[in-house]
Amino acid sequence: MAEEGLRKRKGEDKGRESTQSIQSHEPQTTNLQKQAKLFLFPLCGICMIVGTIIGSGIFVSPKSVLANVGAVGPCLTIWAACGVLATLGALCFAELGTMITKSGGEYPYLMEAFGPIPAFLFSWTSLLVTKPSSFAIICLSFAEYASAPFYPGCDPPQVVIKCLAAAAIVIITIVNSLSVKLGSYLQNFLTAAKMIIVTIIIVSGIVLLAQGKTENFEDSFKGSKISISSISLAFYNGLWAYDGWNQLNYITEELKNPYRNLPLSIIIGIPLVTVCYVLINISYFTVMTSTELLQSQAVAVTFGDRVLYPASWIVPLFVVFSTIGSANGTCFTAGRLVYVAGREGHMLKVLSYISVKRLTPAPAIIFYVSI
Repeated sequence: MAEEGLRKRKGEDKGRESTQSIQSHEPQTTNLQKQAKLFLFPLCGICMIVGTIIGSGIFVSPKSVLANVGAVGPCLTIWAACGVLATLGALCFAELGTMITKSGGEYPYLMEAFGPIPAFLFSWTSLLVTKPSSFAIICLSFAEYASAPFYPGCDPPQVVIKCLAAAAIVIITIVNSLSVKLGSYLQNFLTAAKMIIVTIIIVSGIVLLAQGKTENFEDSFKGSKISISSISLAFYNGLWAYDGWNQLNYITEELKNPYRNLPLSIIIGIPLVTVCYVLINISYFTVMTSTELLQSQAVAVTFGDRVLYPASWIVPLFVVFSTIGSANGTCFTAGRLVYVAGREGHMLKVLSYISVKRLTPAPAIIFYVSI
């Protein structure tokens, strides 16, 4: 029995040695690390959602919803309903994200549900049209606000706006290519900055309401234009301001404990944005009538001139922070879509490469911003 036991142990040792030799010849792979574990993650996830959704729209042109419904009451109702709809969509994505824990947003879900062809078409449409154009528009909005103080009384030249937007794109690319932590830190900082101006506008509106500035809310449904087409267009414009509610699903593989933190961030983040949007619109209507709001080129700036003077300069400054934060979040997440599509063979294989030293999908990010 002793000899049989000795032979068995020798056989196990040989099997273990052969397994180790096989494993030593297997190619080593580098994966994206769960860098978010370095933060208090639910807060980090909320910053990613809130920072990507709140861009320039709520500060510049919330009048698009009002223009379609024609009155204060339906306008506020549409903003709240859009938030509920975005929350329901985000909850669906939270469930998908905990079932299919892959980065890339809709791409892996289409791959699992309908096969490679719809996923392939989605990835290329997103890369060539939707993601780059959205990124460029956000950076152009940033450039307009950043250059406006240097050209008082007139519009900045287009060449200045485009060069400044291009510079913003390059800087965001460098930051996100160098370090995941650096990109996350920048996103958290810019989200905190934009929440400062959101808080200032909301608190100012509450103070004005307490002082009796409620005349614009009397008969708030009077003169409204309620029809299927007007409500549809109002929802379209409102939901545009909520774009970005699905961004956290693009970095699922980099989240610590996505089964808990993904839905938790969504459940907190989207309702928070909804409450902010409704309260910001209420604040606007405390100092502007419907006609004045529709005539304003930049509603938040008009609000600042009337309420925060002589400190009204902080509004365009924080709108700059808000737009660049939204652009950074868009770049951070969209690069992961390109990376995952390259990993699946639907794009060039080089786009699935990861920097061994910095653990970032640098080729995917560079390719995306180049488009």
